[in-house]
Amino acid sequence: MAKICPVTKKGSMVGGGFSNRTRATQFNPTGKTRRYPNLQKRRIYIPELKKHVRVTLSARGIRTVNKQGSLKALRTAGVI
Repeated sequence: MAKICPVTKKGSMVGGGFSNRTRATQFNPTGKTRRYPNLQKRRIYIPELKKHVRVTLSARGIRTVNKQGSLKALRTAGVI
């Protein structure tokens, strides 16, 4: 399973692991950490097709599907 949201195209990214104290001096850095999006499995009903689809979406992607409608959002993303 790819760790990417099909609606928002959010994926993992690398961020710094500095605390606020080391940010001032840059002494003894902690290195980079990988940050993942908030992906959740959802079973979405599409009334136009009269069927359910299981999709892994980010939290922002779930809000987009709720706002635009399931058929339009998932068809634009290329899931359907």
